[in-house]
Amino acid sequence: MILLNHNLQKLFDIAQKKERLCIGLMSGTSLDGLDIALCRFTGSGIQTQFELLQFTTTPYPEAFKDEIKQVFAKRSADMEKLCLLNARIGSYHAELILEALKSWDIKPGEVDFIASHGQTVYHAPSRQHKQAGYPNSTLQISDGDHIAVKTGIFTISDFRQKHIAAGGEGAPLALYGDVLLGSKKGENRILLNMGGIANLTWLPGDQNLAEVMCTDIGPGNTLIDAACKKYFGKPYDEDAKIAFSGKVNEALLVVLLDHPFFADKLPKTTGPELFNLQYVEQAQQASGTSDIEHANLIATLSAFTGKSIADFIQANFTSDSIKLFT
Repeated sequence: MILLNHNLQKLFDIAQKKERLCIGLMSGTSLDGLDIALCRFTGSGIQTQFELLQFTTTPYPEAFKDEIKQVFAKRSADMEKLCLLNARIGSYHAELILEALKSWDIKPGEVDFIASHGQTVYHAPSRQHKQAGYPNSTLQISDGDHIAVKTGIFTISDFRQKHIAAGGEGAPLALYGDVLLGSKKGENRILLNMGGIANLTWLPGDQNLAEVMCTDIGPGNTLIDAACKKYFGKPYDEDAKIAFSGKVNEALLVVLLDHPFFADKLPKTTGPELFNLQYVEQAQQASGTSDIEHANLIATLSAFTGKSIADFIQANFTSDSIKLFT
């Protein structure tokens, strides 16, 4: 008889179960909060089926977001702060999981495992860092061991590194779930996700897995949110009220769209390390729009997101029969 390490035995036992109850966590580059999903899984591989049982989003307190922003998407950061946040975010996420389970009247021991993406603090594909000899790289914090110890639930974390090690860019991560959830035989589909960064998944109607593709497109809400915070003291443009009150500046829009990223080969990834307020300010200087009214700036950034997505879809998908899901 072969005796396995306790945790390896537990993982083996979970894999053999006909049904598995899991919690999935997601916190994106918008830094707006933590999504917690409780799901039931059956099967494995392409035959996997799942059911969403419970879902909640807990907004991050402003003070907590401000702490993350001290190290988020910054080329230089306080290493002690980064180290502390790795543990702090993991511990805080564990607290939120326990609160959610209590509200759902579910005991931690009933959950087979937690899948924790973590919090991206820096994304550096080689197309961006351009340093010879260095591969694609990305960094997510929120230590999985803190989640596991505090909740008592087996925790799987740090998803992106395997993809990076195999030559990928570690993003987007939604592809597998999109195939299982969103694919439909006989119907070409595009699933568009607009978080801080906009990305999409292409699901061909013939369900040829070799043709499935997932890629970042460009900025989603990240520039709009940053400008709203800076110029209006608001975390985002609710119902696009500010954008609708302004007017798109075509000269600025042309410069914003004029970046090599948009012509890079697919698939590709990006983040607020590239698309940030410094990028906007440089575009303003180049277009002579540094004195643009703030509402017009929000309108132009909103148009930038929309046009970059529309241009991408028109340039890369020629079929007349495509359904777009957002």
